[in-house]
Amino acid sequence: MPLDFNTQIIDEFRTRAGRLGGPFEGWVLLLLTTTGARTGKPHTTPLGFVRDVGPDGSGGSGEPDGERLLVVGSAGGSDRHPDWYRNILANPEVTVEIPDARADGGIATWQATAVAATGTERDELFAKVVSVAPGYADYQKATDRILPVVALYRNPVADYTPPTRLDALADELLAVHDWLRGELAALREGLGARPADAPGLTVRLRRHCLAFCSALAVHHRGEDAGLFPYLAREHPGKAGALDRLAAEHATVARVLDELQALLARLDEADPAALREEFDRLARELEEHFAYEEEQVLPLLRDPA
Repeated sequence: MPLDFNTQIIDEFRTRAGRLGGPFEGWVLLLLTTTGARTGKPHTTPLGFVRDVGPDGSGGSGEPDGERLLVVGSAGGSDRHPDWYRNILANPEVTVEIPDARADGGIATWQATAVAATGTERDELFAKVVSVAPGYADYQKATDRILPVVALYRNPVADYTPPTRLDALADELLAVHDWLRGELAALREGLGARPADAPGLTVRLRRHCLAFCSALAVHHRGEDAGLFPYLAREHPGKAGALDRLAAEHATVARVLDELQALLARLDEADPAALREEFDRLARELEEHFAYEEEQVLPLLRDPA
């Protein structure tokens, strides 16, 4: 869609709680905001979507959040991938706006992790999309380009509201750490399975990895920008421990890069070697969590 046409749709979507008129009368769209791969600026695109919900109420790949949203990089059947798709390959952290009568203004806004499906998983998801929206099959016939299918997974950590009391902040810190530990456990469990025994395993592991890495990066940016400077002012005697924690964030960022590289070679890696390397990375992260809880929680529980 031309940029000015997109702008009209976006404005109408936001002013009419997702209800569109004209050629889009009756359509249900979402707005996907990505970060420009080259510019670093936000880029919003209206997209059609399909909900993928399993028979047990879970997401199509066993997701605990209940569903995932599927979007297709059709670009109207052109021979070039759309900008939003190239953006999510560079930065999978996205914002989703979707019609929801329960939300203020009729639109729910939440953070998500965007995961591009590959191989047979992509083909299976594309077939699901076409079964609901047959027009995408026509788009695929119009180009030799394989239309990418992207799953959007809501990020639960991004929905937290920062508490105002220090004891509540301590609870928040533990809640975030527990969620991150759960993601580590899910990754470890997934590495114990074989792709032949678990269809879509690679995509699920990549989703867990991307969600984990995105959530931890946001968590650490918040600590570096707000929590640690505050504690350093209130507790100058803890400057050494806080400096160590801030320095460890750089180390954790390296660990996360290694973790993503680890899962990128999931299909060809030796399972035993893969598990051993993952366990090493997990130990480094757990040591960081444990030291932070030891040093920071007492300052929040008993600030005097």
